Amino acid sequence: MPGKAAVTGEAPSAMVSTVDDTRFAERTPQGRLTAQRGLYAGPAPIVSKDLYAELEWGTAVRERAGIAIEPASKVSGNTYFGRFPASYWQRWTDVTEVAVEAVVTGDGQLSVGASDIEGDSRVVAAEIIAGAKQQKVALTAKLDKFYDGGALWLDLETEGGQSLRVENVRWTVEAPEKIRPTAVTICTMNRADDCLSNLQALAADVSSLETLDAIYVADQGTDLVESRDGFEQVAKDLGDKLHYIKQPNLGGAGGFTRGLYEVAGHTETEHANVLFMDDDVLLEPDLVIRMTAFSNRTVNPVIVGGQMLNLLHPNQLHVGAEYARLNTLEPGQPVTHSLSTADLLGVDEETLKPNRQERRLDAGYNGWWSCLIPYEVVKATGYPLPFFFQWDDAEYSYRARAHGFPTVTLPGAGVWHADFHWKDWDEWHRYFNLRNSIITAALHSPFNLNLLSRVLIAQLVRYLLGMQYGLSATLIKAVEDFLEGPEVLRDGGVAAMKEIRRIRDEYPETKRHKATDVPGIASNDIGIINSAPRPSMQRLVLIKRILDRVLGRSRHSLGAIPIDEAHWWHVATFDTAVVTDASQEGVRVRSYDRAKMFDLARRGAKVIQRLRKEGVAVQEQYKRSMPELTSRDNWKRLYEL
Repeated sequence: MPGKAAVTGEAPSAMVSTVDDTRFAERTPQGRLTAQRGLYAGPAPIVSKDLYAELEWGTAVRERAGIAIEPASKVSGNTYFGRFPASYWQRWTDVTEVAVEAVVTGDGQLSVGASDIEGDSRVVAAEIIAGAKQQKVALTAKLDKFYDGGALWLDLETEGGQSLRVENVRWTVEAPEKIRPTAVTICTMNRADDCLSNLQALAADVSSLETLDAIYVADQGTDLVESRDGFEQVAKDLGDKLHYIKQPNLGGAGGFTRGLYEVAGHTETEHANVLFMDDDVLLEPDLVIRMTAFSNRTVNPVIVGGQMLNLLHPNQLHVGAEYARLNTLEPGQPVTHSLSTADLLGVDEETLKPNRQERRLDAGYNGWWSCLIPYEVVKATGYPLPFFFQWDDAEYSYRARAHGFPTVTLPGAGVWHADFHWKDWDEWHRYFNLRNSIITAALHSPFNLNLLSRVLIAQLVRYLLGMQYGLSATLIKAVEDFLEGPEVLRDGGVAAMKEIRRIRDEYPETKRHKATDVPGIASNDIGIINSAPRPSMQRLVLIKRILDRVLGRSRHSLGAIPIDEAHWWHVATFDTAVVTDASQEGVRVRSYDRAKMFDLARRGAKVIQRLRKEGVAVQEQYKRSMPELTSRDNWKRLYEL
């Protein structure tokens, strides 16, 4: 789950520095609305051009804004960024036709391809080009056979002796009567270089981002974006669109909500959009065009989510659309038929068809790495909860859905974000993940306390068997603080962040070390001991491991365990296990401590029993406090304004 939070140091006191007092107002469109651009290369060299256009045969030179095709060649736009998500436009907008426009020079053929729910392709429009010199060409396609799935794309082809240059490709639709103003909000915390890079990317493309009225940067760190050499130039390039705000560190929830707060205070219309964007993403600026155009044409306001691609594996789609199993505290569940950790340049192992999200999906929520929220949603639903970070995005989407505003995750609107599975679960932010997931379950699920208690007990047992005593203490603290009621959210999570870091600091296995410099253990003594396969009779193995731990029995005195084999049934056979950190940058040393295990087991059982008894009453407290916690006045207080 996305969010920004302090790692070290204190955030500066609240101070707002803006270039101008923007007033957001709708405006009359000038011509057709650009829904997306046809691009032929990505925003950085690490991104494969095949995500934008695929060379099926022959030779071509692919550039960002255009492509030159040699004789006897074919280039297809049936790619992640090349496709127009026709199914989503047919389902959620009243647009009935889309045009793909281009400037062409030379000879060849342009054709518009289409797919259906099964991925079978067809041609819906085509035009032969002969002797063109900077000729404008437009092909149209109806949005009438895509309800359950399918997309459109542009194919380019030359015969022998022909060459063709195509540039300035635009997918356009009929404009609405008025264009919604949009503000981008970037939440940043001590990632000054990353944030500056994304501001520079927006500035370089700002002339094409016609629907973008303002960019808010909520800087909550001590290493400030404004301290960088390039900040003065990017501020000049963005002009009065840029609003740079320094504020207390209130995590991702506080940083992103600041954009909603500012737009609400400066808008002349409720038909405005706020686009959340993480600071540490590799940005595809066309995302702004795609998400805002879609929002401008939806029949009713919806939350529009962008998709996440894995930054360390740029060809991978994190998930097509996701939902959360609220009562069992499980976010990030791929919806049925969704791609998940899919190689966008590969094929499905079962069907052998290319990995394309043909079927239209309904999302439960969308991560805030890129997520557009219409102001109408804020007026009806309120502001996000002051969660600090973790689960703030899911809670807000489920609350909005209860008010009649679903979330739509739009294919082809993607940014690259650090791969989640390279982040270790045993970190201090796990406290917020657990505490906030229980609050969200209390607010938006049946809140079956018997089921929830079983889930928490199972987690606690796994952590204790895995010698993750700090993580066990993190779980206990999360449940305890939930039971404190809404008062725990009054300061936006600042005190909880400091306290959980203090608690975890008392447990040695929460610290990361270099593999060659493990305290008290000679590097040459640490050899890999691999795990057996997953037990077929897990319950019996679980009982055996618990008995072994209670009696102090172990199979191995010392060994190294790769992160993908650090299962409870394996780690529980060691006295000391040197486990690779998920980041692959070091190791954690887990050592059996019988006294800690018994103490944490006793405390955990006690607090979970409290949850079973007191949970319903605490649930009512959170529900009663929602209007005040999500109010503008509460956030004004937290921002110290």
